[in-house]
Amino acid sequence: MSEIKHVKPSIQEVLESGKFLVTGEIGPPKGPDIAEMTEHIELLKDKVHAMNITDNQSSVMRYPSIGTALLIKEMGGEPILQVTCRDRNRMAIEADLLFAYTRGVRSVLCLTGDSIPVGDHKDAKSVFDLESAQLLNLIRTMEDGKDTGGNEMNGSVSFFKGAIVTPEADPLEPQLMKFKKKVDAGAQWFQTQAIYDMDHFAKFMKVAREYDIKLQAGLVLLVSAGMAKYMNANVPGVMVPQDLIDEMASAEKGKALDTGIKIMARQIRQIREEGLADGVHIMAIGKEGVVPRILEEAELDISAL
Repeated sequence: MSEIKHVKPSIQEVLESGKFLVTGEIGPPKGPDIAEMTEHIELLKDKVHAMNITDNQSSVMRYPSIGTALLIKEMGGEPILQVTCRDRNRMAIEADLLFAYTRGVRSVLCLTGDSIPVGDHKDAKSVFDLESAQLLNLIRTMEDGKDTGGNEMNGSVSFFKGAIVTPEADPLEPQLMKFKKKVDAGAQWFQTQAIYDMDHFAKFMKVAREYDIKLQAGLVLLVSAGMAKYMNANVPGVMVPQDLIDEMASAEKGKALDTGIKIMARQIRQIREEGLADGVHIMAIGKEGVVPRILEEAELDISAL
């Protein structure tokens, strides 16, 4: 079977060229109706360099990441395949990666995955045959032409291997240990969990810059002050500073989303102008339609980079 050729440059090509990488996120639907998802892909494919596809995010069963990756390719976009270790053992992951590779997918973001109890299949059995660093090692083994059983394959693969890091973790030291472990396992680029405190992020980046990797700042769109307070109370590794909560709370009635867009656009400009990171990953959860507006307000046009 012949490979599907890249319609757009891969994120590795973008980063290695020194350009500021801009990626978005696609959340597959819970069911077979992919019309809305297709609309989001069409909307974003020329506004961002690539799109992450979540893999049963928050342990909620959804349309598969790999199926969405192929759809993005078909529509002329560039996918980033998320792979979690929660639902598949190493054999199944290896098979999925072989399939993805033969269909032109070249970027993989490796995650351990959320635990089953937080999702909607409470009686499902967790697999966790591997964790994210082991998954990175698995890919390196396949790049050497072997599977994790030590068996020769009839060829090798080549992926741009990514992982996540949480700069707002408290305490930070265990997170830095995990970060280094992932680098040692072969991670070439990182996306962060949501960041809001730019001063704190700058301090983290002084440590991250000691390693030969690329890193994107992960940004989650705020839609209300209540959302910010909820994340502070319930989402580990996320801390929205009080001044941003106050800014959201002071928004005119019906204008909270507009304020959230302004905040994210301001953050993107700061990250780019100050060189805090090699790009941004925009997560407008449930509000994917406003991403072009965010980029416009951030004065960020990938065609002009």
